[in-house]
Amino acid sequence: MTQHDTKLPHRTLGTQGLRVGAVGLGTMGMTMAYGAADEQSSISTLRRAYELGVTLFDTAELYGMGTGSNEQLLGRALKDVRDEVVLATKFGFDLSDPTKIGALDSRPEHIREVTENSLRHLGTDHVDVLYQHRVDPDVPIEDVAGTVGELIAEGKVRYFGLSEAGPDIIRRAHAVHPVSVLQTEYSVFERAVEADVLPVVRELGIGFVPYSPLGRGFLTGAVKPAAAYPADDMRSWDERWQPGNYERNLAAVRELTALAESKGIAVTQLALAWLLAQGDDIVPIPGTRSPHRLAENVAAAHVTLSAEDLARIQEILPHGAAGARYPEHAMPAW
Repeated sequence: MTQHDTKLPHRTLGTQGLRVGAVGLGTMGMTMAYGAADEQSSISTLRRAYELGVTLFDTAELYGMGTGSNEQLLGRALKDVRDEVVLATKFGFDLSDPTKIGALDSRPEHIREVTENSLRHLGTDHVDVLYQHRVDPDVPIEDVAGTVGELIAEGKVRYFGLSEAGPDIIRRAHAVHPVSVLQTEYSVFERAVEADVLPVVRELGIGFVPYSPLGRGFLTGAVKPAAAYPADDMRSWDERWQPGNYERNLAAVRELTALAESKGIAVTQLALAWLLAQGDDIVPIPGTRSPHRLAENVAAAHVTLSAEDLARIQEILPHGAAGARYPEHAMPAW
């Protein structure tokens, strides 16, 4: 066992053998959605993550808008430790026309094309986890699962994942090829998955990877109203940052912060510890470009919340944040 293996507890996702550090790293913000990129800071953060025992690194074709920039960044930063980390990427968007933001394409031939591109961009001969990024209503999920199953049989992919899929899609996909992990937004701020999705993945033995576990940054403390963010930052239009919702959410964060401070931890650590306490089949992937923030996030795996702490958090945010996580037209369809 190498030294860094001892620093972060490991968790098992699914029943196909996927095992990763209890906190992963999402890399979307390194190249899109949160303002200008800073490659050197991002590489430093990726290297620090590895040093601290993070093994699950999450990227996607979309995060480079088809250029491969995000995957290439990850591949370069982790090239010398490739066999010690789990690289997860995603397919499912049609990025051929920049004017068609959000267009989907999960046709089998497109899945294969994107996978070959991802392998090249990441500089590897296999992807550890291949996710369908969003469900494509025009392609039967059985065809998607079958194609990823073929890629697994060919050794180009190790594990099959879904993202933002609802109970019916999860069941149908899993019946064709075992799904190891589902990735969907989940945090103390965003609780929609608790009603219908979490029970199904647990019934089927599928691991759960929450993205945006810090409420897209609302829980980091460095938060401003929507109007204070530039147009290329998604928080400028996210409902949770709009007038009315923003003030209510800020009040909740202040109460969570007081609880965190009473325990001698950061509010971000409280939020991640809350997620980890929801089950040992959960591995959140907070995104950050700061090595310091990353170390803080990883340390949350060593925070234990009491029953009283969990009850207080539930009291502060019984149903999550005020405001939907996506505009109605962009809400994933379950």
